[in-house]
Parts: sequence; C-alpha cells; structure tokens
Amino acid sequence: MTRIVLVRHGETVWHEENRYAGSSDVALTANGIRQAERLAAWAADAGLAAVYSSDLKRARITAEHCARAAGLPPRADARLRELDFGDGEGLTRAEMRDRFPAALDAFLRTPASAPLPGGEDPAAAAARFTACLDDLTRRHEGGRVLVVAHSTAIRLALCGLLGLPLDGYRRLFPELRNCARTEIRRDGAVTGLLELNAGG
Repeated sequence: MTRIVLVRHGETVWHEENRYAGSSDVALTANGIRQAERLAAWAADAGLAAVYSSDLKRARITAEHCARAAGLPPRADARLRELDFGDGEGLTRAEMRDRFPAALDAFLRTPASAPLPGGEDPAAAAARFTACLDDLTRRHEGGRVLVVAHSTAIRLALCGLLGLPLDGYRRLFPELRNCARTEIRRDGAVTGLLELNAGG
C-alpha cells in the first residue's frame, strides 16, 4: 500500500481575480509563499518518502519548500501539470463570456466533455496525471509521497481513480484550497480517499 498526499500549490498572482492559470507559468504571491512554508512545517514530520510536483513554478516552488523541510530532493514531472485551458488561459469567466459564451456555458455544464476552445482534453489530462501516480505508487511502494500539483488536474484524477464521472469533478470536489492536503491510499488497482482538503 502506498499513500499519496495531493496538494494544490500556494496562492498565485492570478488568484484574486480568479483567472484561469492552466499551463501558464504564473508566480506565487507573498501569501502563497507563506502557505508553502506552513505546508513545509507539516512535511518536516510527515514521514515522507519523496516529494514530487508539476514542473510549473507555482507547484515546483511550493514543493521545494516541503522537500527542504523533509530533507528530500524535489522532483518535477510534467505529467502533473494543470489542464491547459486553451483560449481561456489567463482569462476570468466574465472575459470568457464576452469572447465565447456558448463554449463557456457548455464547459460549465459538462467540463470534461466540453473543454474550452483550444484546450486540452480533460480525459487525457486525467490519464496522464493518474499514469504518473501509478508510477509513483510502484516506485515508493509502502511509503508516503507528497505530490504538489493543481486544482483541476487533481480533481479530475480523483474522479478517475475513484470511479466517478469526470464531468462531475466540480460538483463532487467543489474546491481544493491552496496548500490543503488530500490523501489517498493506493493498494494495487484500488484507491481509497483518506482525507480531503485538510489544513491549508
């Protein structure tokens, strides 16, 4: 059995305006750094075997604080990146409504079946993310692994691993707070949810 702690990165400079960051490489705010430091205080005594993150700097920097505290090397994997929101990158919902209202309405109704224009297929994003978790589960069998990634990618992966409909990710997991911990247990092909949105 392997335990994986999934964490959304610290707050970013686009957080206040609720802009869709996706694959854009945006920076953490001062508050985001403080959130990463609080997470690192938890990581120091969490019995971690490894620390991984997306290669986007908001996740990578959050993970680096934790890896340092745990005495482990930080490792980045591009498969843990956020969903690419295509034409929605960097926009607020209000701006999207001005530019492509019908596509936005479809995305809000069924976000996995109707990605934003030019965006990544959410099922493919869930598959790449869970493939990475499969590798980490095998590599660190019996250990506890911290994975710092992104809100939508984590929620899509949770739905996939728990056998839930991808289109329901927002309803089933309405929010992942910055630097809050969601822990899963993986035993072969079976995944169990141990904790959701703890701390943060």
